[in-house]
Amino acid sequence: MTDISLHTVRLDRLYDDLNDRLHRLSEDCSEVLRSREVVEKTLQEGSIHYGINTGFGGLANQRISSGDLSQLQQNLILSHAVGVGDPVPKEITRLMLHLKIHTLGQGYSGVSRETFSLLQQFAEKDLIPVVPSKGSLGASGDLAPLAHLALPLLGEGHFWDTDGITHKPADKVLKKHNLKPVQLQAKDGLSLINGTQLMSAYGSWVLEKCINLQKTADIIAATSLEALQGSITPFDARIHALRKHPGQALVAENVRKLLSDSEILESHRHCGKVQDPYSLRCVPQVHGASRGALRHASDVMETELNSVNDNPLVFRDGDIVSGGNFHGQPLALALDYAAIALAEFGSISERRTYLLLEGHDGLPKLLMEHTGINSGFMIPQYTAASLVSENKVLCHPASVDSIPSSLGQEDHVSMGSISATKLLQVFQNVEHILSIELLCSIQALDFRKPLRPGRGVELFHTYVRDHIPHSEQDTYFKTYMERSLGLVQRPDFISDIEAEVGELG
Repeated sequence: MTDISLHTVRLDRLYDDLNDRLHRLSEDCSEVLRSREVVEKTLQEGSIHYGINTGFGGLANQRISSGDLSQLQQNLILSHAVGVGDPVPKEITRLMLHLKIHTLGQGYSGVSRETFSLLQQFAEKDLIPVVPSKGSLGASGDLAPLAHLALPLLGEGHFWDTDGITHKPADKVLKKHNLKPVQLQAKDGLSLINGTQLMSAYGSWVLEKCINLQKTADIIAATSLEALQGSITPFDARIHALRKHPGQALVAENVRKLLSDSEILESHRHCGKVQDPYSLRCVPQVHGASRGALRHASDVMETELNSVNDNPLVFRDGDIVSGGNFHGQPLALALDYAAIALAEFGSISERRTYLLLEGHDGLPKLLMEHTGINSGFMIPQYTAASLVSENKVLCHPASVDSIPSSLGQEDHVSMGSISATKLLQVFQNVEHILSIELLCSIQALDFRKPLRPGRGVELFHTYVRDHIPHSEQDTYFKTYMERSLGLVQRPDFISDIEAEVGELG
């Protein structure tokens, strides 16, 4: 079975990978059945194994009678489904479901065929459980969120409705689709809630989208550079060859491509300006460093997606071994790192927005000819600054925290779920920050006419102006900000620009 890859540009390709595995498992679940046979044999022999015929966590030393094993697993799901807060976004929960099926399907969990089959049918029919976003310590995996993911197997909990907004009781949805709740068997409940699927789903969803976000940030930065009549000299390939960081060299190359054949560059090539501020001059170094960090986080995430993180693990030789593969520390560290990297895209972007408003190099202050009666683009910059400041708080690493739980049995936890949910917040804030720079840089570029910017920037300018007009006076900027955000979130312009100037790294 080939590994899942995150470096695929489009999130739907990750789903394609997972769906392909889902279909193959529907046709051949021999590995699932083989590991189940090991569990059944163990029960017949009367061997004691954690979570199969014992209590959980701090109750691990309590032996459970054979007649209570099914109830033990049912109780496990019901008792652990205590999450709170807003629901995990439906699209991320869908990914959680697919990732849970993927890890169970590798055949090291011992889950029963009936339970596994119903999970598969949830995915095939796009029945997505409602999962609260808070309540996981990221230690024995994402216990509470995964318990909520499993609740509908018992006819409890809720599914998302097709509108992605409302919820429906699970028992009614199951009845509508002619599905019946399962009676969990030994090991089932533990297999369902041990794992890192919440952390993995958040991380995968955000990091996949970061691939286009990185290119978008370079395009917007190049537009600001043109609008501010910045120098191309700091993007000289020879400079970046000497520092050896590949992301830095890629960003510099991207900007050179985007600015190819620029009349604006030629117009001020021999001006008296010595150096640009860091937010222009050091775009390769800052964007490049963030790219490197995001690449590292993606590598960690990709490794996790292709790993087994259950406990205990059921091996084909008949051994059942308890360990700690569910611990979220690798993910927690990587997700915190990714949030910091993303925040830096926003931080340097807001500084470029501020430069655009200052009124230097022939641009009108606040990017409008008649200020006083008009505030111009003053307040969108306030919003960007607020989001940058919020990101600074959100970037405090959750992974450095720990708090004992389960009567001291789980005495060091990763807090990776907090790292994961914070990452999404930072990502969404950065989308807004970049969309504000986009709005201002395009407005500023209008004042450089009739000089033409570089070919890539010119295409970008044309694309944006097809959706957002030039502002001569104050207006309800929120409308334009929403359109700009839509362009950042759905950057169809990237393919057109790449067709013109070559692929962006």
